[in-house]
Amino acid sequence: MAKAKTVNFETALSELEKLVQNMESGDLSLEHSLKAFEDGMQLSRDCQQALADAEQKVQLLMNKDGEIVSKTLVAED
Repeated sequence: MAKAKTVNFETALSELEKLVQNMESGDLSLEHSLKAFEDGMQLSRDCQQALADAEQKVQLLMNKDGEIVSKTLVAED
């Protein structure tokens, strides 16, 4: 079983913002633009997953019979 990588949301978002700025500048070649787009899509997926994981944890904390109970989340592959 592959181990899920842990993504720092703030770092990934910052990197994504930098990529967007570089792409919007219009100074990148087509090859570099495509690579930046590919990297940006991966960063976007990483951010979405981090947010989904956080939302799931909040739901687990709030939905246990009105009691705050924390459970360890196991990433699904």
